[in-house]
Amino acid sequence: MKKSSFSALLVAGVIAGGLVTVNQAFAYGAGDIYTRVGIAKVAPKDSNGSLADGTIDVDVKNELGLAFTLGYRFHDKLGVELLAALPFEHEIDLDAAGTDINASTKHLPPTLTLQYYPLGGTDARVQPYLGAGINYTRFSDEEIGIDGAELELDSSWGAAGLIGVDLLINDNWALNAAAWYLDIDTDASLGGNDLGTVNIDPIVVMGGISYRF
Repeated sequence: MKKSSFSALLVAGVIAGGLVTVNQAFAYGAGDIYTRVGIAKVAPKDSNGSLADGTIDVDVKNELGLAFTLGYRFHDKLGVELLAALPFEHEIDLDAAGTDINASTKHLPPTLTLQYYPLGGTDARVQPYLGAGINYTRFSDEEIGIDGAELELDSSWGAAGLIGVDLLINDNWALNAAAWYLDIDTDASLGGNDLGTVNIDPIVVMGGISYRF
């Protein structure tokens, strides 16, 4: 599996974190403006569908990159956060009846989520959170290993889900781990001819730091 170990590690950390609190008080709640920065792995689902009436199987590869968020807590237990990143570049393997064709694309996946912090407004040093929202993905710089051919991937809108945890170090800094599920489906065309839909639907796992202003 491309992403099972990352998802399992994050979920275990969130569950463990939710059980741990300390008596040291940190002001963590309504009015916070924060950013989170880290290294993210975009892991598309294992089967990305087929094109050209099922004659071409699609495999979108994993990719690492820098990601960051900007968020605001308008309530002790509720906030909004925007996920952004530097462009991710994915290699794409196309299997056309046993013939391998290489392709690639870059994408930007800005994602806006509404978040719930079950321990917000408390003295818990470990702050797990859940979120749901919407994702927009823009593709660019598509390439394919066929002379003279032009590959195009359409932009995508879809739902997003989020689970994460902050481990507070002091009033400003925290360690962070988070994972998003993004519903990304893009229509592909080659030389202006429709090929079908690529189902990417990745898990994005990020580990890094958080800073509250």
